[in-house]
Amino acid sequence: MAGVNPRHPAPLDYDGRRFHAPDGDRRTVAVYHQQGDLVWGEVTGGTVQRGWTAGTRQPDGTLAMGYTFVLTDGQIVCGRTHNTPTLTPDGRIRLHETWERYGPTPGTGTSTIEEIAP
Repeated sequence: MAGVNPRHPAPLDYDGRRFHAPDGDRRTVAVYHQQGDLVWGEVTGGTVQRGWTAGTRQPDGTLAMGYTFVLTDGQIVCGRTHNTPTLTPDGRIRLHETWERYGPTPGTGTSTIEEIAP
């Protein structure tokens, strides 16, 4: 099944998990929550003054989400992302993101965020 690691076949639970970009600004942290297939998160730190993401866990285990960030320079960034989860060797969730950004600096790209070890 796409988006689900064979070593962890059950759907992943995101509630209470914290994520950051391992190769980016680690001060920016997203805290995820989940009820059923509804997944949302709050994002703060680094260049993000305040941000939110919300979406759904799809039947294949991927996440389809939208986001809005207010950056520290006052810019507002909105977009959508499709995230494919895998597990790191030590069992943390890694999300491979394909995103599209709207607004004053539109664009598309890919990135990765990882669960912060407890």
